[in-house]
Amino acid sequence: MSKKLTKTGNSMAVILDRPLLDQTGIDETTPLEISTDGDVIVISPVRDAASRRRLRKAVDEIHELYAGAFRRLAE
Repeated sequence: MSKKLTKTGNSMAVILDRPLLDQTGIDETTPLEISTDGDVIVISPVRDAASRRRLRKAVDEIHELYAGAFRRLAE
């Protein structure tokens, strides 16, 4: 999907299509987190603390199981 920025007052906006919002479960009341690595802009719904803990636990378990494979792949 390709989009262009739209001027809104002194700012710029990206208009997101309803199917995309429906697919991600985002609506006008959803708090969003916006981050960048200096090249890419990432917009995602703010996750609650419980979701972040579950994700962190899953990442830690995967790392523990596959750390050796990850290390070899990185070489």
